[in-house]
Order: sequence, then structure tokens, then C-alpha cells
Amino acid sequence: MTQTNASPLLSGPSQRLYSLDALRGFDMFWIIGAEEIFHSLAKITGSPFWEAIANQFTHPDWNGFHAYDLIFPMFLFIAGVATPYSVGKELEKGTPRRQLLVRVIRRGLILVVLGIIYNDGLKIHPLSEIRFPSVLGRIGIAYMFANIIYLYTRQRGQIIWFCSILIGYWLLLLFNSAPGFPRGDLSMEGNFASYIDRSVIPGRLYLGIHDPEGLVSAIPAIGTGLLGILTGNLLRNSPLTPTAKALRMALTGAAFIIAAQIWNLVFPINKNLWTSSFVLMVGGLSLLLLATFYYIIDVLGYKKWAFFFTVIGMNSILIYMSSRFIDWKYATAGFFQWLNQLIGNPWNAFVMVFCFLAVKWAFLYFLYKKKTFLRV
Repeated sequence: MTQTNASPLLSGPSQRLYSLDALRGFDMFWIIGAEEIFHSLAKITGSPFWEAIANQFTHPDWNGFHAYDLIFPMFLFIAGVATPYSVGKELEKGTPRRQLLVRVIRRGLILVVLGIIYNDGLKIHPLSEIRFPSVLGRIGIAYMFANIIYLYTRQRGQIIWFCSILIGYWLLLLFNSAPGFPRGDLSMEGNFASYIDRSVIPGRLYLGIHDPEGLVSAIPAIGTGLLGILTGNLLRNSPLTPTAKALRMALTGAAFIIAAQIWNLVFPINKNLWTSSFVLMVGGLSLLLLATFYYIIDVLGYKKWAFFFTVIGMNSILIYMSSRFIDWKYATAGFFQWLNQLIGNPWNAFVMVFCFLAVKWAFLYFLYKKKTFLRV
């Protein structure tokens, strides 16, 4: 924990890329419990409309795409966008690449360790019961390798790496499979990535025979991080006007979504495998959202509405990890059980979702006012 300004600079000593913190906070808003707004509405009303919306805040069993699938990869994309403002700035100041390399590797490994702690807690488990893959571990590994590529290549090289990773991963799964399955099998049992994970990852996998944060599927996740880095390069270094930058992000995002749907015909969009078509789909949506936030907040200057999300975004890893150590439902009941009793069934469940979010936000706001942020 440190008292520091954790947001990247936009230009000049006082300007900040406010939209990046706001978008990160918007992303985390759904992770910390906001999806329950729609789940509770669906349960209370039984309305097909709310049930359809609530279904978008679940993950498909295998192939397919729901809105909730965007949450995790967009966080990695945002981490990539910040790279030119952090690592790039250090390079311009003359910090040796080797020193930055050590820093990047250290951050990546810390995230891997935090991910294991999030999965298993601070307990001693038999090796067979430990789940090593994790959301934070995926972010750490992908962030680390994407930043290493950034440190040692120019933009053209980063684009080549991005394309090569997506095409290479497609070919890897297309021409291989688990033993006993036809080449190119993409089922949970038969795909090559899950087979390699079962063979080399110690401990337990999340789904027994497959882990959505496995080792092999971390390869295309590097592409998600690289796409964020390329976007950060555009925002920080391009001579285009801010409005033109927002337009380019939006048009590129739309093109990626179209390309993802075409690729989906032969390489299905699948979060569990982080398929190349999935990278394009979530990358396109991330670009559209960042373009919207950037244009409204940093170009037009409408910042006040985003403060709610900025508070969350400034301490995103802390609030994510907190659920492992803080009983937020207990805390919410302590403050709002009276309201829960006054409202009564069935709408008390809906109102308590907002109370739950309010308690978490108040905690983050206290840290924000104290200028206390968790930096990895």
C-alpha cells in the first residue's frame, strides 16, 4: 500500500488520462457485485426481458459470447494502454531497459502470487488441492510478456507480434488435439490447450479437465495486452487531434468486431480458450468503450459524472483482493439490516445490492481521500 498518484499522464505535468481510471472503475464495478442488480430483478419479476439481461451477466458454458465475458480481458487491455504512459515515460527519461525489465517481471510475478492467494487463501494446502491458474495470474503473465515485447520492439514489431500470436495460436489448436480426438477438436475434452494444461500444471484445474486461466491460453492473452499497448501508443504519441484519436479507436473497434464474427465461423469465440476471435471481439468492444470514455471525459471535458467510477478504478486490485479477506455481506448487513427488514420480500434483495455496493464504494472513497492506493 502506498500513497501515490497511480494514474498515467496524458500530456504535460497536470493533465491526466482521466478516462482510463474511469473505464477501469466501470469495469471493476461489475466485478465487485453490480451484476447482481440484474440477477435480482430477473428473479423478483420473472420477466423475460430482465432474464435476458441477467443472462448477459453470466459466462457461456463453452463457445459463444456474453457481455460479462468482456470484464476480465478489458482490465488487461486497460493495463496495456497504461504501458506507454508508465514504462514508455521511463524509457524517455533514460531509465535502462534492463532495470525496467526487472520491474516488469517483478510486477508480473507478484500478480501471479496474489492470484494464488486469492484462489487458495493464506492456508497450507496439499499440492493437489492448490489452484495455481488465476485471473490475476493471467493478467500478470500477459502483462509481463506484452511489456517485454514493448521494451524491445518498435510499434511495427508490436503489430507483427500481435498478428503472429493470434494466427499462431489458431494454427496450434487447428493442427493439434488431445490424444484420441480428431485434429483441431475444440471441445473441452479434446482441445490441445486444455490437454497441455492437464499435463503440465500442478495442483487442481478449475473445471477438473480444463482451467479458463490455464497456461496455454495465456498466449493469446498477450495479444490482448499488446492491443492495449498499441492503443496507448496512439493516445500518447500520435500527432492526430484528440477527436481523431477517438474516431480511429471507434472505427478500429468496429472493424475488429466484424473480423471476430467472420473468424468465429471457423475458430469460435470462446473465453475459456481465449481464442483469437475472442481477442478481436473483446478488443473491439474495449476500443469502442475507451473511445467513448476518452471522447466524453478527456476531449469534451465532462469529468464529474465519472468520479464514481474513478474512485473504484484507482484501487482496483485492492477491492478485488479484499473479497478474500473481508466479509462484505456481513458489513452490509451491519449497516443496512434495518433497511432490509423495512422493505421486506421480495424487493429487499434488490435494494441490498445497492447497499452492498455503497459499502464497498465508501471504503474505496475513504482510501481515495487519504490518497492511499495499492500499487503492484
